[in-house]
Order: sequence, then C-alpha cells, then structure tokens
Amino acid sequence: MESALLSILTLVIIAEFVIGNLSNGFIVLINCIDWVSKRQLSSVDKILTFLAISRIGLIWELLVSWFLGLHYLAIFVSGTGLRIMIFSWVVSNHFSLWLATILSIFYLLKIASFSSPTFLYLKWRVNQVILMILLGTLVFLFLNLIQINIHIKDWLDRCERNTIWNFSMSGLPTFSVPVKFTMTMFSLAPFTVALISFLLLIFSLRKHLQKMQLNYKGHREPRTKAHINALKIVISFLLLYASFFLCILISWISELYQNTLIHMFCQTIGVFYPSSHSFLLILGNPKLRQASLLVAAKVWAKR
Repeated sequence: MESALLSILTLVIIAEFVIGNLSNGFIVLINCIDWVSKRQLSSVDKILTFLAISRIGLIWELLVSWFLGLHYLAIFVSGTGLRIMIFSWVVSNHFSLWLATILSIFYLLKIASFSSPTFLYLKWRVNQVILMILLGTLVFLFLNLIQINIHIKDWLDRCERNTIWNFSMSGLPTFSVPVKFTMTMFSLAPFTVALISFLLLIFSLRKHLQKMQLNYKGHREPRTKAHINALKIVISFLLLYASFFLCILISWISELYQNTLIHMFCQTIGVFYPSSHSFLLILGNPKLRQASLLVAAKVWAKR
C-alpha cells in the first residue's frame, strides 16, 4: 500500500515537473524572443524572466531531491552532497520567493496612487527601488547560507564522532529541524512584504473607486482594471505561497515523527506552487497571454 501511494505521488511530482517547466520555459522563451527582436525588455518582463528561471531551477532541484530521497538517501549523509542539495534549494527558493515579492512591489509602485511624499519618491524611482531591494535580499541569502552551513557542520561533526551508520540515518530528522526552522524564518520576510503590498493595493483601489463614483465613471476604467489585475496576481502568489509554507511546516513536523507518507505528500503539494503560479502570471500579462493563445490556436489548427 505504501509503495503504491509513493508511486502515485511520484507520478504527480513528474506531472508537476513537466507543467512547471513548460509554463516557466514559455515565459523565458517569449521574453527572450522579444528581447532579441526589440533589443530591450520592460522592467516587468525582466522580473518575470528571472522569476521563471529561478523556478525552473527550483523545480529541478525538488525533483532531484525527491528521487534521491527515495532511492539514494545515503547521499544526504555525505558532507558535499548535503551542502549541494540544501544550498541549491535555498538559493533557488530564495530568488523564487523574492522575485515574486518584487513583482508585487513593482505593481504597487506602478499602479497605486498615494499622496505621501515617500511613496511618490519611490514611485518615480521604481527601477532603482527594485534593484536595491534585490541587492538587499542578497544579504538575507548570505546570512541564511551561513546559518545553515553552521548547522550542517555541527551535524556532520556529531556523525563523525559516532561510528554507527544507523545513527547518521536516524539523525537526519534531528538535523533538519534547525535547518528548516532557519529557512522558514527567512521565508517569512518576502511573504510579509507581499502581504503589505496587497493590502496597500486594496486601499488604493478603494480610494480610486470612490473618486470614480464621484466622477460617474464606470468600473471598466483602465486604472481600475490595472488595480484588479495586479490584485489577482498578488493574491494568487499569497495563496499559493501560503500553501507552500504550510506544506513546509507539516513536512517538518512529519519528519520529526518519521512519517514518510505525510512528508512525501507535503512535498508533492509544495511543488504545485512554483509550477502553477507561472500559469497565472501568463494569464495576467497581456503579451504572454496573447502569445499563449496564438500557440494554442496553432496547435489546435494542426489537429
């Protein structure tokens, strides 16, 4: 029964892997074609491109970790293999989360309307703000890697002092507790920033609709549509990331109690976030949406 469930979960993981690579690869391909033809990319297209690349790396890392965990668990005990797997996950997940958060900030600064001098200052220098935030997140990444490397070194030192192999294997859950706690804490920052952006967009939309009612304009006014479109993109990120974050916590708890099935199930659900969110980004971007409809029409015409 357990082997059958693991086989089903493996098939789901592979399906999510294919879907994630297709959606993120499509974003990269369309923007690269646009860059080659026009020799420039808009700021939002640059963010989407790097976000898609980071998620491709994250999806590949999750798939490799899945199969290594099923068939080659011993690699996690070796210091080099352990560092490569954890560091690659941390780096790809870091950029995946922060670039999505930066996209939320970009929509906030571009679309929202506030009279605050600070907001107007940031709004006029949106590209510089985005660049500084991205560079600032590298500090978070550096501190995260240092903290995780300390935990890895301490765990490996304990394993070297014990000559029994089973100790190393059973010690994996103990090792992952401080590591996952560290990664979880560092993952809260982008979620909090994206949530603040979402709330400010709602407040801005509310103020804008009140002005439209006074001026007797319809709700299909361009700025209103821009607000709603940005809110859809931000809330989709928040909901999917919340489910991803919850899966990490449940997976962490299940690993403590060595419940393999729940741990694997949470991993499967977690992969849904980087795979599916890119589809929503394609639908929310006019250029990508039009390109996807053209591709779908050509595929349908050939049938």
